[in-house]
Amino acid sequence: MHCQPDDGPLSSRVISIVMPVRNAANTLEAAVGSILNQTFADWELLTVNDGSTDETAAMLEDFTRRDPRVKVIHTPPQGIAKALQTGCTTAAGEWIARMDADDTMHPERLAAQWDHAMQNPELDVVSCLVEYGGGTAGYAAHVDWINSLRTPDEIALRRFIESPVAHPSVMFRRSLLDRHGGYRDGDFPEDYELWLRWLDADARFGKVPRELLLWNDPPSRLSRTDPRYAVEQFYRTKCRYLARWLRTNVEPARNLWLWGAGRITRRRFDALEAEGCRFEGFIDVDPKKSNRHRDGRRVRMADDLPETEDNFIVTGVGNRGARETIHAFLTARGWIEGRDFIMAA
Repeated sequence: MHCQPDDGPLSSRVISIVMPVRNAANTLEAAVGSILNQTFADWELLTVNDGSTDETAAMLEDFTRRDPRVKVIHTPPQGIAKALQTGCTTAAGEWIARMDADDTMHPERLAAQWDHAMQNPELDVVSCLVEYGGGTAGYAAHVDWINSLRTPDEIALRRFIESPVAHPSVMFRRSLLDRHGGYRDGDFPEDYELWLRWLDADARFGKVPRELLLWNDPPSRLSRTDPRYAVEQFYRTKCRYLARWLRTNVEPARNLWLWGAGRITRRRFDALEAEGCRFEGFIDVDPKKSNRHRDGRRVRMADDLPETEDNFIVTGVGNRGARETIHAFLTARGWIEGRDFIMAA
């Protein structure tokens, strides 16, 4: 049985659920219904109606009449980052839980995440495993990868591959907003930038090892339609924080090598070099590139790795299966993840 605080006045709800909404009339009943069915009762739901033109506004107002814990903030269209920040600024809870209007919660999601947070007081962010709601094979593989990261160390170490948590699955301390800032609006993925910024500030992320959110992938999802979620924007964002990590964790005397000598891989990491992290050369497995030069620098084959003591590898190949193969190859040869190499694709 989870330890739930006694019910208090609405102004002191311990968890504030922030849910931005725009034209979600088709999915809103299921999403809000799954919140109303939570076994954990000490919450408020802050819905930010971001300029909807369908029946969303009327539906949200109806929910406020059905349950006084539901609140609505109506705004002109301002975009998801500003809508999220509006909700977070209004939140009264000690913890903020995220939710999207096209997903659904398991009835025990809030209870399980609250218990996990109370049992692990060193954590600042508590996520959970997610169930994939259907869509493309690529997204399904992404869900499998996210669900494979369960410990704080795994989440922190693999954060430069992709976003290590599903955005609507998280619950975080409200104090993080005051200490390290909240959602920023710009030409980048607002959630990934936030996780990287908080992790850079040594925030601790954990996960409940249970599937507690049905994460749907409709064709209209912003990650599919908005240019700020393009691959190039993810790399530009991650490279900024990867550069900070490298400067902190890799001795200046060690040479940096990029695993992946292809043009696409090299161009994606131009942003890292723009941050002052220049690669000594490249590593590849294609024999046609052996002893060739790219951008004026040498290409070494995988069976001709430099010495670990004076060199550090950033792995930049993200093809399905290649990431795992490279990790196993380096580990078998004594290279230690986080000390001698970092996975970044």
